[in-house]
Amino acid sequence: MKILIAADMEGITGVTTWDQVTPGHAEYARFRRLMTEDINAAVRGAYDAGATEIVLADGHWNGSNILIEDLDQRAHLNSGSPSPFSMMQGIDESVNAVFFIGYHARNGSANAVLDHTWSSRTVANVWLNDLLTGEYGLNAALAGHFAIPVIMASGDQTACKQMSELLGELETAVVKHASGRFAAECLPPPVTQELIYAAAKRAVERLAEEDVPAPFVVAPPIRVTVEFFSSDMADRAVVLPFTEREGTCVSFTAPEMIVAYSAFRSMVTLAMG
Repeated sequence: MKILIAADMEGITGVTTWDQVTPGHAEYARFRRLMTEDINAAVRGAYDAGATEIVLADGHWNGSNILIEDLDQRAHLNSGSPSPFSMMQGIDESVNAVFFIGYHARNGSANAVLDHTWSSRTVANVWLNDLLTGEYGLNAALAGHFAIPVIMASGDQTACKQMSELLGELETAVVKHASGRFAAECLPPPVTQELIYAAAKRAVERLAEEDVPAPFVVAPPIRVTVEFFSSDMADRAVVLPFTEREGTCVSFTAPEMIVAYSAFRSMVTLAMG
């Protein structure tokens, strides 16, 4: 069984502030290590349950956060940016299931550490057809294009709840209980690593028994609508061909999720300026 671990940083053990996840800040080095340790716990759990191959996508910032020298040697790391599938680099038909490690809630969520959707400075909301979702939905839909389910996730309680509501009864590891955007009751790393290990192990055991949620498939044609924080961002995003604009919202209709994912990334990149 081949597992893709798609990793972000805001939902990692102990994280509560932007300083902890932003390169250049003194705290960032500490939390790179904690990110790597959370991932290693998932790798151990997956292998102990029967996984035979693990590929890892570093999906935070510029994709160079995970400490490869401390990474479980059984995992293959996709690092750097840009890459064709960004936060989901490594996804293809050979993958059997996906883990989301260190994920966060969508922008505007209450009691959610560092809630945002893809870009905290640019994107207010994202819809796939009429479904309001976060980047977890975008990434799960890309996996769904290949008929691959998301079977395990870690993050705060709000992120885990949102992912479970959208994706079904996946295994979750709640590593902290958010009381605000920059506040949470955090569990120590030895505790969270055991939670992640156990959830990953259960998920792969369920996969072997074919007792996992169905892939998250968005029916085509897929209309991606992005609400930007300001009109100048929409000014830049609508330069992308075949887009339509209403206020600060820019939309694009795609024939399949790979195209929708690429169009979304292109709109956001243009909007950033």
